[in-house]
Amino acid sequence: MIIISYDIRNDKVRTKFSKYIMRFGERMQFSVYRIENGERILDNILADIKNQFMSQFCEDDSVVLFKLSKSCEVIRMGYAKHEETDLIIV
Repeated sequence: MIIISYDIRNDKVRTKFSKYIMRFGERMQFSVYRIENGERILDNILADIKNQFMSQFCEDDSVVLFKLSKSCEVIRMGYAKHEETDLIIV
């Protein structure tokens, strides 16, 4: 499972990004989505974010991907400052 959370200031970019992410999963909260797919889908999402969305983000925008698996890897993208603290999921 993948959890994607975003904070995007521009309404047009945020709406476009939300519609894009909804193709892969379901909304958990306003800007948090759960995706039940594998590595191939994650690779496609990462490539699309880098190729289609990164150029539209401003320095306050961020997208955070949580890969919930054995490794519990967290992938952070965007320009906003992210705190490097431990993450506890309950």
